[in-house]
Amino acid sequence: MSTRSIREASTVRKGSGMVLGKFLPPHLGHVFLVEFAREYVEDLTVVVGTLKAEPIPGALRHGWMRELFPDTRVVHLTDENPQYPHEHPRFWDIWRDSLQRVLPGKLDYVFASEGYGAKLAEVLGAEFVPVDLSRGAVPVSGTAIRNDPWKHWDYLPRCVRPYFARRVCVFGPESTGKTTLAKNLAEHFKTVRVPEYARLLLEPRESKVELADMPRIARGQAAAEDALARNANRVLICDTDVLTTSIWSEVLFGECPAPILQEAERRDYDLYLLTDVDVPWVADPVRYLPDERTSFLERCENALRTRGRRYVKLSGSWDERFEKARAAVESLLVPEATR
Repeated sequence: MSTRSIREASTVRKGSGMVLGKFLPPHLGHVFLVEFAREYVEDLTVVVGTLKAEPIPGALRHGWMRELFPDTRVVHLTDENPQYPHEHPRFWDIWRDSLQRVLPGKLDYVFASEGYGAKLAEVLGAEFVPVDLSRGAVPVSGTAIRNDPWKHWDYLPRCVRPYFARRVCVFGPESTGKTTLAKNLAEHFKTVRVPEYARLLLEPRESKVELADMPRIARGQAAAEDALARNANRVLICDTDVLTTSIWSEVLFGECPAPILQEAERRDYDLYLLTDVDVPWVADPVRYLPDERTSFLERCENALRTRGRRYVKLSGSWDERFEKARAAVESLLVPEATR
């Protein structure tokens, strides 16, 4: 069939349809389901049905689906409905009433990759359109992803990946090999590295830094991390963080703006790699305290301990540091059920 014929064939789309799901989390199977339905009907509604007790917040899942399908009607159903027919004698009536409240009108079609779709379509007076019931087209499920997201990483849309990505922060004093370690880890795990935003900001200014720069540094570091998390391959390697910015602000200026402290408390990591000072100092235009690395290290370790952050202290040769860091990161990628 020619491209022109395909385009003409698309005009046969008509009627209204619905896709209902938990999207716990959204994956490429869901993307196929929704895109199939969009090609089948003129008017589609995606209903994201969530419960408060579910492991991923409903508002987050609704937001993901809206981002994935910005030109499709995506509604959030938060009714605490029973999930299986045996849980309530009026199960199907309850669901019919809930759905009719959020749908724009009568449906022609119900699209689903689960067997319940046939009964749901009957209750709503619509026709059931099955889509990939055997998971032959996209062999994945929400349960499989929740049990081992790293095994099924390729089935996660970019907007969902930051939720599951393990975040590792390389943390510590100046001239302790943080950037080199971060680069080597990112290369080893075939993932992305979040660079140090302070260096980008200060190098063009001949390393001159003022208290007013600290909020900009913190904001830039956080923005870079959150943007690059979408490109992460299971783990995101961060070369410093906002907590480091807060320590630097206190060391250089004797104070730290409250918004930086608040952001430092809010942002947590699965693992910190704390680099020891048992390596030679190497001068650099964006390095300030050659004689205070030990005291800075103490500040860093105290900041982690008082916050209950998980960390591994790295000492010894560069190879020894890398091997210890690699093993620590790999331990993060083991499914929780097997630990």
